[in-house]
Amino acid sequence: MSTYNWRKSSYSGNAGNCVYVALDSDGRVKMQESDGPNATLAASPATFGVFIRAVKAGALDRLTTD
Repeated sequence: MSTYNWRKSSYSGNAGNCVYVALDSDGRVKMQESDGPNATLAASPATFGVFIRAVKAGALDRLTTD
């Protein structure tokens, strides 16, 4: 992983499918998955908050990549 101070999500447990988050120097939230550490998403804290609330509410549970 990069030089960011990555924190593992408390929902990831000890399995190999962990999600990590970090803040960059511009205050953006970075997100990585342990299966793809070279792919990083970045969002403003407000946008990341909307995303987290949607995940917790189950709003993304039925999305597919058909």
